[in-house]
Amino acid sequence: MILDGKKIAADIRAEIREEVAALVADGKRAPKLAVVIVGNNPASETYVNNKMKACAEVGIEAVKIAYPTEISEQTLLNEVSRLNNDPSIDGFIVQLPLPDHIHESAILSAIDYRKDVDGLTPANVGRTVQGLPSIVSATPRGIRELLARYQIQTEGKHVVVIGRSNIVGKPVALLLMQRPYLSLPGMSAASLGDATVTVCHSKTQDLKAICRTADIIIVAAGSPKLLTADMVKEGATVIDVGINRVDGHLVGDVDFENVAPKAAYITPVPGGVGPMTIVSLLQNTLQAYNEYSR
Repeated sequence: MILDGKKIAADIRAEIREEVAALVADGKRAPKLAVVIVGNNPASETYVNNKMKACAEVGIEAVKIAYPTEISEQTLLNEVSRLNNDPSIDGFIVQLPLPDHIHESAILSAIDYRKDVDGLTPANVGRTVQGLPSIVSATPRGIRELLARYQIQTEGKHVVVIGRSNIVGKPVALLLMQRPYLSLPGMSAASLGDATVTVCHSKTQDLKAICRTADIIIVAAGSPKLLTADMVKEGATVIDVGINRVDGHLVGDVDFENVAPKAAYITPVPGGVGPMTIVSLLQNTLQAYNEYSR
């Protein structure tokens, strides 16, 4: 079965649109997101425009704050401080990557975790580790939501995560191994968490053998068609986070054509995890509004 991220994301957008409309009808202000972008990276511009459009579709206010590539790190830190202290802003993101002369860790560490709707600050990551209320990074949240909406259980299952990035690999492994008390607002009641998680990466030996033991495989390695059919057991669930352009076409980290016949569930590229990442940002903004701003 195809895990249709487009459909699930559309369902969630409708739910958010209804909730925001109810807030406004009740005399409250709409949630507000700020997006900071530095430079003119074409991919970043596309991502930011997609986020702005998604906000408009559900009634979340959004403001784009653009700075030139040569902005100093201190000036950007001053902007982060201003947004941290602006009561009209419920959440904000600083679009990555940043220019080489700006230290991403310094910028992320300066963001108030209560407004960190990307879920990337050390404070939010630490709170997630300890099972405290936190804002979870968008792609892992989207993956967990997709599993929940399709009622794919993780309890007692072996999950193999290929990739150890701070944005996807590490946090999704953490989410799925947690006890179920670590819940996300608005998520369905499917049993998520309590998985046995193995994290693999470029130095892992005998990746094929490890993957063949997995009930669920999440691939976020940035390597086109890395996961092949001989690495997947019959009936496994396969989540493809990769987005690679090959010969003018978008392909994932999974050899979809050959893996799909063996998988019980599989996400396509495009149309799988991608739409869930954008809608998870909207969920995080609404979460920040509900929990910290009003």
